[in-house]
Amino acid sequence: MKEINTLTAALSEDFTQMETSAGGHAATPFFGQQKDAFKQFETLGFPTTKNEEWKYSSVKNLVNERYSFNTVSDLSEADLAALSIPHLEGNLLYFLNGVFQPHLSQIISPAEQVLILPLQEAFERFPDLVEQYFNRLAKNEEEAFTALNTAFAVNGLFIHVPKGRIVDQPIVLRFVTDARKESSGVFSRMVVAVEENAQVRFVESFRTVGENKSLTNTVTEVHVAESANVEYYKVQIESENAHHVGTTQVRMLDKSQFYAATVTLDGGFVRNNLNIEIDGEFCEAHMYGLYLPDGKQHIDNHTLADHRKPNSYSSELYKGVLLDQSVGVFNGKVFVRPDAQKTNAYQSCKNVVLSPGAKMNTKPQLEIFADDVKCSHGTTTGQLDDEALFYLRSRGIPKKEALGLLMFAFCEDVLSNIRIAPVREYLEKIVAQKLNAENE
Repeated sequence: MKEINTLTAALSEDFTQMETSAGGHAATPFFGQQKDAFKQFETLGFPTTKNEEWKYSSVKNLVNERYSFNTVSDLSEADLAALSIPHLEGNLLYFLNGVFQPHLSQIISPAEQVLILPLQEAFERFPDLVEQYFNRLAKNEEEAFTALNTAFAVNGLFIHVPKGRIVDQPIVLRFVTDARKESSGVFSRMVVAVEENAQVRFVESFRTVGENKSLTNTVTEVHVAESANVEYYKVQIESENAHHVGTTQVRMLDKSQFYAATVTLDGGFVRNNLNIEIDGEFCEAHMYGLYLPDGKQHIDNHTLADHRKPNSYSSELYKGVLLDQSVGVFNGKVFVRPDAQKTNAYQSCKNVVLSPGAKMNTKPQLEIFADDVKCSHGTTTGQLDDEALFYLRSRGIPKKEALGLLMFAFCEDVLSNIRIAPVREYLEKIVAQKLNAENE
């Protein structure tokens, strides 16, 4: 029998109340999917460390807390400006405690390039279009947090790029959780549909304000049609008391390209799932990740490159610098199905442990059921290269500066692959500050 923890009990109450007050909405197909998802969540229950996919990441502290979901925040525009990425222009969409803030947001791309709407409004105005994409990629039957997100998927965004359109300006989704007055919870659902021969770049940025606990549960579904090109960046700078479980589900069709970079600089407990179904020929999928936990932070990255068709390519590079008593987890799987001949897949995870109390758990995996492929994977965990440090010091560079240079160069392998210049420059500055502080 599954344990009824604090969060499960509270969510059951919340869903019952939502169902009671749904009125006519309860008869819609959308709410039908929500009810099915909540039943799947109740069947699964929150994962424990007995679950192989959660072996190194306990959610015990997360689920024994009560959160107030989607509460109103009085953060001002000036407060948010202090958290912004300098010089980043484009379509800026703000969410406070998961709730879209139209008065703080701006959409500058013309309507013929891209449709950007709050998820609920999109369902009301374009139900047939949204129905094609919503909840098509989410694995509610396998993952409790995904099922939970679907059950409470009221707040979020729908992004649709029509066939052949190029969105000139990036789409920046800024999620700010206000935990100043109470423990706050957020459910956010993003649906991104990029049609044939279209192009778009989008950024998900997560910040936390306040010292109370918070929980962010986000799911992003990305549909990449034939010959489409998508760039996706995820930036996390959250608090020591923040819990974040995010899942990005991607499906690629013939000749499409998907390019992702996930940078986690702060957060108490972070679990990032990036799952890519490469369901077409001549596709290219690139995944980059960087994480710098310190204190007692726990950062877990799970990735999947699922090759389903022949003649496609995937590459993956994740890097971590671990400080203090922090814990890192990397579990990366490359799955090559029997029909996916001529697959090229590469995976690498490299980590530097700078403190004796820090710990890194890695599990690279290859499952290959085709015989004409080129696949490799590897992981390394260790300390800084003593020879490189000696070389720099022999050139007159003091030890502190030499250490900083080596660590920054290690991180730059990932940061240099961020193609939106203001985002890259901002992260390079934050990383340099954090690494320099460690050497003081």
